Amino acid sequence: MTDTTGAPRLPVRSPTGHKGDFGRVVVVGGCALPGTRMIGAPALAAHAATRAGAGLVQLVCPAGVLNEALTIAPHATGRVLPTNHDGGLLGSESTAILDTLFDDADALVIGPGLGRGTGQAALTLRAVQQKITPIVLDADALNELAGMPQLALDFHAPAILTPHPGEFGRLAKPLGIDASPTDDASRPDAAEQLARRLGCVVVLKGSRTVVSDGLHTWRDSTADSALATGGTGDVLAGLIGGLVAQHARPVIHELARAKLGDHGRHLPPDNRLSLYDIARCAVLAHARAAKLWQEKHHANAGLTPIELANELPQAVSALRG
Repeated sequence: MTDTTGAPRLPVRSPTGHKGDFGRVVVVGGCALPGTRMIGAPALAAHAATRAGAGLVQLVCPAGVLNEALTIAPHATGRVLPTNHDGGLLGSESTAILDTLFDDADALVIGPGLGRGTGQAALTLRAVQQKITPIVLDADALNELAGMPQLALDFHAPAILTPHPGEFGRLAKPLGIDASPTDDASRPDAAEQLARRLGCVVVLKGSRTVVSDGLHTWRDSTADSALATGGTGDVLAGLIGGLVAQHARPVIHELARAKLGDHGRHLPPDNRLSLYDIARCAVLAHARAAKLWQEKHHANAGLTPIELANELPQAVSALRG
């Protein structure tokens, strides 16, 4: 169903809050394989999560790239993912570490710069199989999802997926979705079908980004080529994670209402936002941050991801209250 409503307002930030009140974001990414070392992507996501207002951010990266990522995002804490002598992730050891992070994380972003391999596949599978911690799946985590033969059965997490059209195509094919992610007329249907099949929120990136939860489908009116540069998607993933950590309605609250049935109406109201509404807010803030940069520089190209992230505080604040 086409959603023509404007994005909801984000809650006003408490002036007396401390860092523990504004959520913990865990960013899992980076790759230490020779020839494909990727460091900047998870650092950009961590930087964006902080710029979005998250109180605490942790970078979880392979040994060999974590320290370098922390130099880009020194405000974050770090946790090492174990690797073999070639820099490849050790699957069982890495998933054991991931298991220890779910309880403390208010949002988990997985995929920026993660690379491909059996260890990455194991991490991604573990992330989507758990049922409580909200996750944002981006980049290589999406590519690993596409290779899971029982994806629709294994997918249980409250999740937001952020595919560009190429990643969408790789996900859609094994699920039997043939709607085009590039044709302007069919993009809403494409996002809606994927969201419905996996029970998640889909942010189909591109000109006039589409957001769907399978029941409601909304599209941004922005078409801005300033964002057409590497790294802006990592910023969006971190921004979504930062807003989820601060404002998402806890899954356990929804589960309690469902379990209690009619008696669930007696639970205290929760004015926090759904993942669908948070994704819409993030898309608007992302586009607004790009517009703020253009207004300052009188240009429509040359925007860097760090500059984009640094415009997020003003862009996010405009959506509050």
